[in-house]
Formats: sequence, structure tokens, C-alpha cells
Amino acid sequence: MSQRQSARPEQRARTKATEATEATEATEATVDAEARARVRADEAAITGSRRTAMTLRGAAREFWRHPSPWMIGATLLLLSGARISVGDWRVEDVYAPVVLIALFPVLEWMIHVVVLHWRPRRLAGITVDTPLARKHRAHHADPRNIPLLFIPWKSLIYVIIGYNAISLLAFPRTGQALSFMLTVAAIGLLYEWTHYLVHSDYRPRSRVYKAVWRNHRLHHYKNEHYWFTVTTAATADRLFGTYPAPAGVTTSPTAKNLHGI
Repeated sequence: MSQRQSARPEQRARTKATEATEATEATEATVDAEARARVRADEAAITGSRRTAMTLRGAAREFWRHPSPWMIGATLLLLSGARISVGDWRVEDVYAPVVLIALFPVLEWMIHVVVLHWRPRRLAGITVDTPLARKHRAHHADPRNIPLLFIPWKSLIYVIIGYNAISLLAFPRTGQALSFMLTVAAIGLLYEWTHYLVHSDYRPRSRVYKAVWRNHRLHHYKNEHYWFTVTTAATADRLFGTYPAPAGVTTSPTAKNLHGI
């Protein structure tokens, strides 16, 4: 058999292998393009095409028209004054605040899943439900309703009194407790602002905020079983397995009707 004849089967095999590789790459490219198109379509549906863009100043004006920002802001100012008055500054004062900031995405995720997405249950003939869970269901039903975006002021009174009292009892020094309480208030105000801003008509400009904005809107408009963090993206959701690729997630029929009730 000549050298040319023996080379032909090898060439045909290489040609088939090359064609198979090219076909696989073409299929993968097509799937990827379709996935990207679905994500863009989802985001376009989420964003809407007829909304009027809002400036950051306009968003801030609307934000301060609601009670919870004033309540948390006043608490923050009072605690700041108390912390300065007490003095006694020590390095260990920053330990608890740093731990809280590091763990906050996890705490936020747990509160969202366990408290806000609480499913009403019948126990001994009594329906067990909470005002926070009821308001959150109303928020999912109407994500554009601005008053529903904020922590209910009646519930917030108990939260502010409760965490401050517990902090004063939990820490050995008043200054240390006040440092922690200040951090909680600052995080609370940041949460309220971020949550409001995501649902407002303010358009994302920075890469970080766009990720947060997209994450929470996917939770509301795509599937309520994923994307639970509000102030961050790809943190606790990634840790707990609730941060899938949007293209692979079906749109939930109960995103606006939590638990189908």
C-alpha cells in the first residue's frame, strides 16, 4: 500500500474530528447566545421601557418622606452623640462591628428567607403569621408600591428598643455596646436606602450597584426562590445555593403571589 493511500484514512479521521469539534463549538455558541438573549429579555422586562429615569437627588427626596429612614437616622444621631459623650475608646470596640459587617449578608439572607418569606401555618386551630411577613407578601404583590418598601414603623419601634437593650446587656462596657449599636443603625439605614433605590426609577450607573439592582429585581420579577440578598450580590446567595444563572431559571408564577396564597 502506498504512503498516499495509507494517509487517506488518517486524513478522513482528522477531518471528521475537526468537523465534530466545530459542530460542538457552534452548538455551544448557539446555546450561549440564546442564554444571553434570554437574560437580556428578562432584564428588559424587569426594567421596563416606559419608566422615567430618576436622579439620585430626586430619589433621596422621596426616601426621606417615609418614617423608617427618619427613625433610624434619629437613632444613629442619638447613638453617635452618646458614643462621643461616653468616650473610653478602645481597639476592641471595633471587633463586634467588623464581625457584624462581615456576617451581615448571611444575616440578611436568613431574615429574608425565614422571617419575611414566612408561610402562614395553622397550629392548634390558630393561624400563625406575622405583620412583617404579611407586609412582605404585599410588597411582592406590588413591588412598585413605595410605602411597602420600608420597614413598618410599628415593628421598627420594637426592633430599635430590643436590639439596643440587648446590646447594652451583652457588652461589658457601655462604649463597646454603643459602637455596636451605631453599626447596626448604620447598616439598617443602608438597607432601607438600597432597598428603596433598587425599586425606584433610579437607573444603575456603577458596576457594583447594577449587580445589586439586578440581583434583587430578579428575586421579584423572575423567581422568588432565589437571589435573597438586598444590599449585596453573589455573597450569601452563592454560599447557600440561591444564586443561579438567570438563563437557567424558570419564571415563577408565584413571584408576585408568595406561597400562592
